Amino acid sequence: MTDIRIFGCDCWASNYLLMEMFPDLYALEKKKDCKLLEKLISKKPILNPRPVVLKTLCAAMVNGVIGEETQLTSVEERLSRSSLALSCQVGLVIGKISKSLDKGFIFDLVPTPLNDDGDAASSILETKDDTNNNKSKSKSKSKSSSSFLSIDKDWVAEHARQVSRMLVGGMKVVGIYIWVNETLFKSSTLVLCQTVKGVADAAPIRDFGWDERLLIHISNSPRRWTCKNCSLSSNITSSSLRPCDFKMGRVLSTLQKFKCIYNFDIRFPIFRENVSSSGNFAGILHEIISSHAEELKRAKALIDGNLVNEDEQYTSDGVHEVEFLIPFMQHTSFQAYSDEEVVGILVFTGSICSFAYLNSKEPISQALADIRGDIFSSLHSRLDVICDEFDGQMDSIAGDSGEFVNEVPTQFPIPQLQLQLLRKRCSLSFPRRVFVPWLGGTYICDYIQPSETLEVLKDHCVELMSMEAPAVTSTILEPEGQPITLSTNSFWETFPELSSSAINNSSDDKSSSSGKHLEKSNNVNIMVSLLVLILSIVIGIMLFVFRT
Repeated sequence: MTDIRIFGCDCWASNYLLMEMFPDLYALEKKKDCKLLEKLISKKPILNPRPVVLKTLCAAMVNGVIGEETQLTSVEERLSRSSLALSCQVGLVIGKISKSLDKGFIFDLVPTPLNDDGDAASSILETKDDTNNNKSKSKSKSKSSSSFLSIDKDWVAEHARQVSRMLVGGMKVVGIYIWVNETLFKSSTLVLCQTVKGVADAAPIRDFGWDERLLIHISNSPRRWTCKNCSLSSNITSSSLRPCDFKMGRVLSTLQKFKCIYNFDIRFPIFRENVSSSGNFAGILHEIISSHAEELKRAKALIDGNLVNEDEQYTSDGVHEVEFLIPFMQHTSFQAYSDEEVVGILVFTGSICSFAYLNSKEPISQALADIRGDIFSSLHSRLDVICDEFDGQMDSIAGDSGEFVNEVPTQFPIPQLQLQLLRKRCSLSFPRRVFVPWLGGTYICDYIQPSETLEVLKDHCVELMSMEAPAVTSTILEPEGQPITLSTNSFWETFPELSSSAINNSSDDKSSSSGKHLEKSNNVNIMVSLLVLILSIVIGIMLFVFRT
């Protein structure tokens, strides 16, 4: 991102001034030519002596959005014929952002479910001023002006967090949608932008540099669709929403499908003195996963068994198999440590299945980046599932006893462990990843604990994704053959005992062998002495007889 000092007005207004007054600069901005743009701006007269920093010129932007026509039309029909006569509804926008094309693609709109109290995530509230009984036309105007849109922002953000776990490579929560009339939409900029910001924080899009999200407005009066880019800046103003081109078309049918089975074996030392910013097990493991992700970025990739040019497009049909080639001995933990530095070792092994979906006009490098991101997002998500369940059990114990209990349940001993204090060997089985058919031949996923069944998966699909549960379990894919496990081996338990036992055994063997050797040598000396004595007696007798 390049900072350019330009016109003394707000960011988006300055962008429009750039387009109207300096079309040559605007053309460069559209091409993202930051260096030449900055050079030309330095030669242009400044309209206002108080310049501001325009950070949005060379940032990743979405200039146009295409929505899957079949799905969005179905959503509109569902909203319009709802038996509840919905006056408003809020939900998530599931799609894909293409950095290379500067476009967004919308796959589906997923409504936010009712909260724990059975209330909708959005509602229209009326003020007390609406209780007047005036029958004039001014009554309707005062009523509309006294109505306001209320959104449970935390609940929408929690919905986004859980849905983002179910999405695979190339699919993201890219924003929110709102079904409400035009008047309330215009008067609710603040609450809508705050909701978008909460969703972005709960379901971040990593390694992209996109500091915006989409806001889809479906107006029920009059009936029309509009799309806006919502800035994620800390200061929310009227300029936080920027118009964006929107149209419907074919999206899902143009996707290329990629699949990868990634096997890993990560071994990481547990240091005697904590060198990690997170002392507990979960924090350290998050750091290990992020560290290994950086190494996978440098790995070469095979697609369908062939090396390919990552800058080209891949147009063949079918599901393409991806394999990553990681150079040997590239892991940062392959170093020599003494037993004074290291107290144990983490062994993290398993197999991950990843899917990714690519627009036919995007380069192959985007598909590989999506798969890499999906692999490690899956590991982070599995760890989050374990920690969430652990926290739930802690809350349950505290609720039952009326106070917090320090004893950790034996089946969840790990998330809050301080590894430096570990004295026994621990092991943990991660949830397995299963895939459910979704839209247009695509898949979404969910994570099943070893003790859970596929019925949990069906409940999640219905509640979180507002889709029908798979009627036949044979359509659910379970491609991860080797389960993901993590174990900790303690040096206190293993190495001192092994060393002492080895030394003792060695000394015992040496002493016993030396004793046997000494005993054998003593026996030989006695036999030799007896033979010499007998031989001397025989020779003496023979000489005496001979002389006689």
